[in-house]
Amino acid sequence: MGEAIIGQRDVIDRLLIGLLANGNLLVEGLPGLAKTRAIKALAKNLECDFSRIQFTPDLLPSDVTGTEVYYQAETGGEFRFEPGPIFANIVLADEINRAPAKVQAALLEAMEERQVTVAGKTHAMEPLFMVMATQNPIEQEGTYPLPEAQLDRFLMHVNITYPPVDDEVEVIRLVRGEEIAASAEKTDKPKRTGESPISQDTIFQARREIGQIHVSAAMERYMADLVNATRHPASFGSDLPRWIEVGGSPRASLGLDKCARTHAWMNGRDYVDPEDVRMIAPDVLRHRLGLSYEAQGEGVSPDAVVAEIVRQVALP
Repeated sequence: MGEAIIGQRDVIDRLLIGLLANGNLLVEGLPGLAKTRAIKALAKNLECDFSRIQFTPDLLPSDVTGTEVYYQAETGGEFRFEPGPIFANIVLADEINRAPAKVQAALLEAMEERQVTVAGKTHAMEPLFMVMATQNPIEQEGTYPLPEAQLDRFLMHVNITYPPVDDEVEVIRLVRGEEIAASAEKTDKPKRTGESPISQDTIFQARREIGQIHVSAAMERYMADLVNATRHPASFGSDLPRWIEVGGSPRASLGLDKCARTHAWMNGRDYVDPEDVRMIAPDVLRHRLGLSYEAQGEGVSPDAVVAEIVRQVALP
């Protein structure tokens, strides 16, 4: 992935955390910052089925989930379920905020229950299933903001920012090289070795190991205290009560636990320390905070609120 994505190491780490923690991700960034490219790079290196859904205002829920189709045969007619693009291991929901509420709601059951119900019949997803949705923060006209209930179903909200100038130079060279390679004949390109995709069994084995990561009682209390601070900000100074209108749900605590254990595993440790929690806290909490009009008027971002919470809440 690092060969396809230049200067976005944090983004690559967050995508891997989402995959290993068995959660759904919302990836947000300005146009052209390789949101779609990053997700495709992840799917390309896995032994999995990849599906991309381009969300548009005229999309229907059945375009996502699939529908019952009537087939006429010599023995008689019957209805058969034709799966939609949601039935894949990794699903890229591109520009999810361009679709109306009914289509966005079609993802809810799949994201939370890992199943889809069509015509009264339930169809289960594959054991490896992950939704990665993208959206552009500057799009306002003709878009439908995601409801809070659906935002809470995303394990993490990953922000992608502009790359440094040196990294952008590398991006220019990378894309130029890809264009030259694409225009060359396949017979002229030697086949590279060592590029076999990672099997799904490897992912499941990693998840089992992550499940064994030790989380002390103090770390459990620390994660719960961080989320509790979003619900009762009056105990943490004068700014947080003015900024926070709605705090995080229990999914926030569960998300901190999953992501902190995954972060510890990726760094070669069998236990969670405070740095693991602090590193992933912004991605887990930023989309679960309901900021007040006062905070929005002052230009206070969710990341600034999370940073203040981390600063205020002490380890037990």
